[in-house]
Amino acid sequence: MLGVVGDMEGFYFTGEKYRFPSPNPNVKMYIITYLSDGLKVKGLLAEPKESGVYPGFLYLRGGIKNVGMVRPARIAQFASEGFVVFAPFYRGNRGGEGDEDFAGRDREDAFSAYRWLKEQPNVLKSQIHVFGFSRGGVMALFTAIYMEGVASVVSWGGVTDMTLTYMERMDLRRMMKRVIGGSPNKCKSKYDGRTPLFELGKITCPVLIIHGLKDENVSAEHSFRLEKGLHQLGKEVTTWYFEDYTHYFPPVVNRQVVTNLCQWMKSQGESC
Repeated sequence: MLGVVGDMEGFYFTGEKYRFPSPNPNVKMYIITYLSDGLKVKGLLAEPKESGVYPGFLYLRGGIKNVGMVRPARIAQFASEGFVVFAPFYRGNRGGEGDEDFAGRDREDAFSAYRWLKEQPNVLKSQIHVFGFSRGGVMALFTAIYMEGVASVVSWGGVTDMTLTYMERMDLRRMMKRVIGGSPNKCKSKYDGRTPLFELGKITCPVLIIHGLKDENVSAEHSFRLEKGLHQLGKEVTTWYFEDYTHYFPPVVNRQVVTNLCQWMKSQGESC
């Protein structure tokens, strides 16, 4: 365990930082425990072995609990592109306190992770980029909406409308009713409150949308609605749609898209 590190705004770091086996020889990894809403939450940190100051990359996973867990190889992939990457597990996972609630209170886990990442001495404070995959798309957009200084945001196969998710995914309805408190018919305000489309006007950074048009986990309609909303507000948005792919891209294509989106992020610089 390494020493305690705090920041001036409330000590987001508990002092628990443990080395984690890295699948990439050029990337160091650690399990971090940080504070979110007074809860001790876990996350995975990956950084290039070569010393230096790098752009920050907040990786927001999809799924819930054991579905869509953070994968070390994936996080190392982004770190190897020249980023310090922090991927929260969200509350209640991997020994963390609390229970995640599908982009409700647990969105604070993303906000606190963003604040923590911004305080790291090897991270360029003006270049903190936010990435969300699947359910992480909602988390990423809310981070861009509520956190100051986000350099760019990427939504890859991202959820943007929680009611649409309920309508499309019959297999998720029981879970959604349990964690949200009911169906959209009974709890419209709770579903709307988890839908960033209503607050896109607060986004001030460039947005990149990536989606496979054959995606049956999160339909491309989520991205179409996001794109339309951003265009209507005059926001800067770039779209990469892939006609032949589903929620998960073939490995070779995936690696190339990762490289391309990392280059896109770096090109944004300090444009926000």
